[in-house]
Amino acid sequence: MIEYNRFSWWRNTFSWRGTALPLALPRILIATTFCLLVEAIYELGLYEKWVEQAFFAGFDPLAHSVLGSLIGFLIVFRMNASNSRYWEGRSLWGQLINCSRNLVRTGSEYSRRGEELAGLTAGFAICLRRTLRGFRDTEETELYLSTEVRRMAERFGNPPTAVAAAVSSWIAGEARAGNLNPQLVRHLESILSQMVDAQGGCEKIQKTPLPFAYVAMTKQLIFVYLGTLPLVICPRFGWWSPLIMAVVSLGMLGLEEASVEIEDPFGTHPNCLDLEAYCLTITRDTAQLALSANRIADRTVS
Repeated sequence: MIEYNRFSWWRNTFSWRGTALPLALPRILIATTFCLLVEAIYELGLYEKWVEQAFFAGFDPLAHSVLGSLIGFLIVFRMNASNSRYWEGRSLWGQLINCSRNLVRTGSEYSRRGEELAGLTAGFAICLRRTLRGFRDTEETELYLSTEVRRMAERFGNPPTAVAAAVSSWIAGEARAGNLNPQLVRHLESILSQMVDAQGGCEKIQKTPLPFAYVAMTKQLIFVYLGTLPLVICPRFGWWSPLIMAVVSLGMLGLEEASVEIEDPFGTHPNCLDLEAYCLTITRDTAQLALSANRIADRTVS
């Protein structure tokens, strides 16, 4: 995710990295070149008297503008649908961060094994991040998960689920040791359930793309519109038509490409969510909470 100064108008306007321009540029160049070719043929036709200036290919500008309005609505709807998925993904990770803090904060206050709980919580977040990006392993968790938990997670088809089971085992072990009463057990399990719910919500976003029929129809209509646009604007704007074509194709293809990039908010593109930063936040905060609880307990005993 790109951090930027929203008040810096000029810098944001002329940015390159993180915009849709690098991805849409090849198609914009193709559309502009096609328009330039049509304009050249049209000018040659006027010179050779193949066509009349007031009539070219029989395209009605009004009908074409209606098609453009329809495509605009489709692109806006697609953008809103992708943005909803992006915001939902961010909300779910915010829920995961809050639940991680609450889980370790409460568990560490009533147990001397708070650091182990913090490690399990950090391992859960890291495994979830890697799973959302297509990995089914326990890499990057060596510092947080025991060898036994890592082996169990690698046997699972979904490593975060295995780590969640290990957290439940930790809660049950502390309850058997007499450190947690039934009310605290229910409270901790409720927090863990919210973390698992957040995991399920993220997996829902990842595994449920927008319907292909809608996505394909939007692309097909953009292709038809841009493919016929030169036949409408060339008789009216002359050699300015390629520039107009470039601007229009930038708007349509750029917005469509931006919606494609944020449709999966858990990827590694520049505009995807910064899951590494979220995992670092969970790791740092849970470790500090566990250490703080241990120090307070040590001072109390002394």
